[in-house]
Amino acid sequence: MSTPSNPNSPNSSECRGGDGLRRLYGRRQAFRLRDRQARLVKDLLPRLETDIPAEGPIDLAALFPDTDDVWLEIGFGGGEHLAWQAAQNPGMGLIGCEPFVNGIAKLLSKIDEAGLENIRIFPGDARVLLDQLPEASIGRAFLLFPDPWPKTRHHKRRFVQPYVLDALARALKDGAVFRVASDIPDYVAWTLECMMPRADFSWTAEGPDDWRARSPDWSETRYEAKAVKAGRRPTYLEFCRNQRV
Repeated sequence: MSTPSNPNSPNSSECRGGDGLRRLYGRRQAFRLRDRQARLVKDLLPRLETDIPAEGPIDLAALFPDTDDVWLEIGFGGGEHLAWQAAQNPGMGLIGCEPFVNGIAKLLSKIDEAGLENIRIFPGDARVLLDQLPEASIGRAFLLFPDPWPKTRHHKRRFVQPYVLDALARALKDGAVFRVASDIPDYVAWTLECMMPRADFSWTAEGPDDWRARSPDWSETRYEAKAVKAGRRPTYLEFCRNQRV
């Protein structure tokens, strides 16, 4: 099977590092929030925020009583995809991680307008949340159009790193799906080089159409629409969490 490739893709040695401490995101806020957004951050966010317990893993049953499964989106941006998934899957509990205040405010507006009750928000570094999730507790995870950190010296800030994937593999259920999308060929190649050698994940693609087209249960994001308009072709990767031995 042929795979997407890039002659400038990182080599595997660059994909082995990471001490778990390096900051993987940029600024926390870009511009002043509108009055309504500020009110939602003040009043609604505390009701939806996922806290890290002082001891032990997060109690997902307390966060989402009577839900069929819990899904996770890492870096939800403006919240378009997360809100869509919540509306389409009311029986699922969804946790969205996003340190960017403006993105959180946009998601809160969508939650308020649609009356969504199955979303919880972690307004910080997703790595912290991953470490506190119960083992084999997440049925689906999304990483859509993450910051590519294009400069070589910044590659260790990319979210896809072996130590992060270790934490994600621990949190995912057997058979869970991990979806990654990017419009940056180098980041796609980086992701595949990090994922393909792993025994705990398998790439589900059977042919080019599987990474060139987004499936119907995977909605478009604002960033994706912007990338397509600019002439960049997104790649859609899906990995399955293999059965634990």
